[in-house]
Amino acid sequence: MKLFSDIEIAQGKELKPIKKIAKKIGIKEDDLELYGKYKAKLPLSLIDEEKIKHNNLVLVTAITPTPAGEGKTTVSIGLTEGLNKIGKQATVVLREPSLGPVFGIKGGAAGGGYSQVVPMEDINLHFTGDFNAVEKANNLLSALIDNNLQSKVGNLNIDPRTILWKRVIDMNDRALRNIIVGLGGTANGIPREDGFNITPASEIMAILCMANDFNDLKKRLGDIFVGFTFDKQPIFARDLRAENAMAILLKDAIKPNLVQTLEENPAIIHGGPFANIAQGTNTIIATKMGLSLSKYVITEAGFGADLGAEKFLNIKCVAAGLKPKAVVLVATIRALRHHGGAKKEEHSKPNLDYVKAGFCNLEKHIENIRKFNIEPVVAINSFIDDSVEEVEFIIENCKKLGVKAVVSEGWEKGGEGTIELAEAVVDIVESNSKEFKPLYDWKLPVKEKIEIIAKEIYGAKKVDFDKKAQLNLNRIEALGFNDFAICMAKTQKSFSDNEVLRGRPKDFTVTVREIEIAAGARFIIPILGQMMRMPGLPSHPASENMFIDSDGIISGLS
Repeated sequence: MKLFSDIEIAQGKELKPIKKIAKKIGIKEDDLELYGKYKAKLPLSLIDEEKIKHNNLVLVTAITPTPAGEGKTTVSIGLTEGLNKIGKQATVVLREPSLGPVFGIKGGAAGGGYSQVVPMEDINLHFTGDFNAVEKANNLLSALIDNNLQSKVGNLNIDPRTILWKRVIDMNDRALRNIIVGLGGTANGIPREDGFNITPASEIMAILCMANDFNDLKKRLGDIFVGFTFDKQPIFARDLRAENAMAILLKDAIKPNLVQTLEENPAIIHGGPFANIAQGTNTIIATKMGLSLSKYVITEAGFGADLGAEKFLNIKCVAAGLKPKAVVLVATIRALRHHGGAKKEEHSKPNLDYVKAGFCNLEKHIENIRKFNIEPVVAINSFIDDSVEEVEFIIENCKKLGVKAVVSEGWEKGGEGTIELAEAVVDIVESNSKEFKPLYDWKLPVKEKIEIIAKEIYGAKKVDFDKKAQLNLNRIEALGFNDFAICMAKTQKSFSDNEVLRGRPKDFTVTVREIEIAAGARFIIPILGQMMRMPGLPSHPASENMFIDSDGIISGLS
């Protein structure tokens, strides 16, 4: 049997016009803003708060992942196909891919095998220009800040040493982490330290994802905290009269994007923050759009449940008033081998002892999801090297915990391979008598909220705050930002802030190095360990294996 690559499978699919996909969920043709035949933007007027209350939101998350990821997006798409196959109207709502991982190591975010959203190449590359709009809005503010430093008219007396705002680019480029701008004499600005973050880590991306409507977006843009004046007064983007110009650049980006799955079911893709350095979920607007148009909405949150799911539940759901009905925890045999002590070269070799030792990681994630008053379903994302004994061990031990574990074969079989998973999710949703509850109250002191997450979700024994973090806490208190949510920046490779600690580490200390403020997004960002907001490329980036021929046919993209 020939194995086809993700891009070959996607390119072999004859797509339906997006007008026909829209019709499946009751969207009129006149409501579509077409981007060619197979992509469209949706107007915010389609959001119906009353319908949202009666439809079902399901989150897909995962155990602590290996570097390649455990297939949350593939499972999300496959589950959507499976739900539609058993007669449940379902739409998948996902994040947009970032070019950094596409050309780096992790690849795109369009799913895989026979559980993909298409057109895959467009989605993984420039799509409808949303990332470009975020980047331009961010860098417009940077330009306005530096222009104000230079200007003699309307100068706000900003102290360049206090400016917190950075430029962004959607690429992994470590050389841009720390730079000097304004060199070249008096005509070229005021020299100062600056740097670049990757676009998904931009506060503009966070604001786009957290905004409830266009007016809310504009208000949040104005609330961006820039720095201080020489006389210690805070400066916000609204002081630079930046919010309207930035909102103009985002006027189309705020509209969710409609595409399709390989089985011609609707998919809404919008926003793209990372979960280790940002909140890691698609936009509130997109999720509400899906819930306004479908009985079931399947969405995913980045990396392991200690990152994406925690932020989805404590930040997004609280801000938007959303109440998820079930959580799907994606586990792979290879990840459990990894957490059980397997070396990289052993990840694809059956070894029940490693799986037994690594099961503690899955067990901790199950415990964490239940802290939100939600019952999880475990999806064992199937790989060819999984042994029967390893799979049976997971199913039996999940059963002992009162949790249903199901093999998901969406990559190989599409919706046919996820019917059992779909039925398990429906059972949880329809029998659910509990109501979602967040882990903490936003009104608690910032330090206490950080400690709750570190101890309850990560399992830390203690939280240390470095001197810089202590000073940052004082600044947050003085600025009146205490009642913001917490958006942890932490390695995705471990429950702890030390990436080498696998499985379920215990008796460890989490160190908060510094704390950033995202006043427009309305959350506080504690930086744990040596986390950076501009990744670098690996020694052999994925871009080396990509090719495009004279007819525009791409290969090597995944």
